Amino acid sequence: MGTFTMPSLGADMEAGVLVEWLKQPGDELSHGDIIAVVETDKGAIEVEVFEDGRLDRLLVEPGTKVPVGTPLAKIAGPGTEVQAAPPPAPEFPPKPPVQSQDRGPVQAPVQAPIAGATGRVSPAARKFAHDKGLDLNALRGSGPDGAIVLADVEKAADLTASGAKHAQPRDLAPMRRAIAAAMSRSKREIPHYYLYHSFDVSAARQWLEEYNGGKPPAERLLFGALTLKAVALAVSQFPEFNGFYGPDGFNPSRRVHVGIAIALRGGGLAAPAIHDTASLSLPELMLAMNDLVNRTRAGGFRSSEISDPTVTVSSLGDRGVEALLPIIYPPQVAIIGLGSAAPRPWAVGGAVQVRPVMCAALAADHRASDGHRGALLLRRIEELLSHPEGL
Repeated sequence: MGTFTMPSLGADMEAGVLVEWLKQPGDELSHGDIIAVVETDKGAIEVEVFEDGRLDRLLVEPGTKVPVGTPLAKIAGPGTEVQAAPPPAPEFPPKPPVQSQDRGPVQAPVQAPIAGATGRVSPAARKFAHDKGLDLNALRGSGPDGAIVLADVEKAADLTASGAKHAQPRDLAPMRRAIAAAMSRSKREIPHYYLYHSFDVSAARQWLEEYNGGKPPAERLLFGALTLKAVALAVSQFPEFNGFYGPDGFNPSRRVHVGIAIALRGGGLAAPAIHDTASLSLPELMLAMNDLVNRTRAGGFRSSEISDPTVTVSSLGDRGVEALLPIIYPPQVAIIGLGSAAPRPWAVGGAVQVRPVMCAALAADHRASDGHRGALLLRRIEELLSHPEGL
């Protein structure tokens, strides 16, 4: 009999609110199934289960705030008989108290029975409907298999296409506190060193223009896909930048899960991972990026995506920023900041030409690596972008 516990969805997480059970006692479970929705300072997160079996019983009632590591449910092994129908009612214990000096209570969206083919509602849509006092039973979903998504609730609230200017402002205080706690810990505990390197990306730009020529918009690549793939391939060759630093020292990861910093609608930041980034083709990576950004901004990212990035990329190039010096997100040991690829005077073959030049900055943990290796890492990123056909 296994125990499903409240997961740690980031180094700064102390507790979370169980918003909704998506599986019930007697349901079969497979590795990767979404079993529940948990509300944290980052938003509503779909939590996966990482073992096969059958859900035996639920231990925590929706709406309960519990610390990380608290048992939430019991899972029987594969093939085990749990109940001859019907399954019993959940055995909910009293809500355990949570000690926290810095965090206010998390408001859990009210669960409502949903009519329709699937009964699925995205966490962001559920929370928005609760905030607006809308009846989800009256809505028809436009998402996959009739699922109700945020756009459906916004439309029902008679918002304009942009939506943002009419939406109620989010309370960003809990997220800001979470970000501040993680970054304060990072600067206090991690001996950062910084390197930055500017280089010509005209080869990558030209290759991208030729690749996208004649393709429909849905099949085109963005420059960000090339930079993300270059970073993933580079850190796979320099493993001291890919992994986690814990009580027993540095633990490199054999897989590369690049986290991408995503600005959330209305404010705030999250950095979920694209799993096995280095092994994806550029078209696959582009699809994964679009999917992750859309789901994250709609409040629909998953627990595995937010808890296991092995290295992070933060890019402000689309904001016109020349360079940024990022802060490592613990327990990771490196983060790479990318500026804009802007036209600049550049020496080429003894002459000065105008070329697109980008600055890549590395913040790394001196306990896991040193500046010599960091410089080689940045040069390797340059080399990979200089030969984009190999990505």
